[in-house]
Amino acid sequence: MSKKEDILSKYRSNIKQRFDMPDLTDIQGITYPDPLVQFISMTESVGGKVVEVEPGQDINVLIKELYPEAKEIASNLPEITIATRNPDTCGSPQALNGTDVGVVKGVFGVAENACVWIPQTMVEKAVCFISENLVILLDKKQIVNNMHEAYKRIEFNDYGYGSFISGPSKTADIAQVLVMGAQAARSATVLLI
Repeated sequence: MSKKEDILSKYRSNIKQRFDMPDLTDIQGITYPDPLVQFISMTESVGGKVVEVEPGQDINVLIKELYPEAKEIASNLPEITIATRNPDTCGSPQALNGTDVGVVKGVFGVAENACVWIPQTMVEKAVCFISENLVILLDKKQIVNNMHEAYKRIEFNDYGYGSFISGPSKTADIAQVLVMGAQAARSATVLLI
C-alpha cells in the first residue's frame, strides 16, 4: 500500500458517521436582470477594466490608446496586427518574458464573479500569465449568470487546458498589503465586442 493509501485508509477507519451526498440537481445559481451590467460591475470591483468596443472601431488602435507605452505585444489572434510576439512561434514560455501586453480571446464571461473562460488556443499559454497587462476580447452576448451555467459551457480543444481569469492578479498575503501583479498580470482589460 502506498503512503497516500495508508493515510487515506486511516482517515476512513476513523469516520464514525457517514452521510449521503446531497442531491444537487435542483440547486440554481444566482441570476441577474442584466448579466452584462453585473459582469461590468464585478470586473471593476475586482480591479479590472471594461471597455465596450464601438462598431467599426479598430481594436489595434484602441489597445495602443489603452497602453501607449507598450513595446512588446503578444498575441496569436489574426485581428491583432500590432503584435510583436506570437505565442505560437516564440519557441518557449521564457521568450514571452518582458511582454507588456498579452491579447487573448475569451469564450464567455460570468456575471457572478467577473471570470472569463479562456481556453488554451496558443502553443505557449504563458502569455495569459507572464504579460504585465492582459487584454481579453469578449463577445458581450456571451455572458452567463453564474458558475453553474459556466461549467456547463466549458469545452476543451486539442490542448486540453483552459482557465478562468478574473481581473488582474492580486494578493494581500504579505503584511496585509494589496499587491497587484503578484502571480500574473498587473492589469486586466476586457474589450467587449
